[in-house]
Amino acid sequence: MEESRRERKKRQTRQLLVSTALRLFAEQGYEQTTVAQIAAAADVATKTFFNYFPTKEDVLFAQAEQYMDMAADVVARRAPEDGVAEVLLKAYKQVITHYLTAGPMAGDRELAQVYEQVLLTVPAVQARALHLMSGLQRKLAGQLEEAFPDRLDPVSAAAVVGVFMGGVQSAGNVARELGQSEEEIVASMDRSVEIALRGLRSF
Repeated sequence: MEESRRERKKRQTRQLLVSTALRLFAEQGYEQTTVAQIAAAADVATKTFFNYFPTKEDVLFAQAEQYMDMAADVVARRAPEDGVAEVLLKAYKQVITHYLTAGPMAGDRELAQVYEQVLLTVPAVQARALHLMSGLQRKLAGQLEEAFPDRLDPVSAAAVVGVFMGGVQSAGNVARELGQSEEEIVASMDRSVEIALRGLRSF
């Protein structure tokens, strides 16, 4: 479906707010940067910022909801022969490909480094990341349980998603702590996916 002019404008404004915020975080620190400063530097009203992001932390997770929807779509469009592991793998590949090619920091290594540093050092951002991840896991577990009622109950669905996504998140965090490049971080996350899938093939 072709993107409308209004949708394109919203996407561009969202991207502008993200890139502006990250540059201010790099220049003066996360804690020292206010929403008003981000809005002013992006040449929009402070109210406009809050139309896109409820908090300053959320600017770092601009596409979290979109990623949730992408994963849900993969589950809904699964092939008849796909098992739970295959569906999770397809969802992961679609989300990570979109993040690398069309995400807020795609192609901008400087912004990616700022994001990684803030994620590693700011407790409020880490808490928001955990909250978002927990919400995604619950949503995905529910969708998988509905899609595979003969294989999964609420507990096993939660366990499957927890093993898969928990491994990806943990691998990514450790890779960041080790100072790996974005490509190396993704490779580390890919390794965690391979490890998780070995145990999930039975579902």
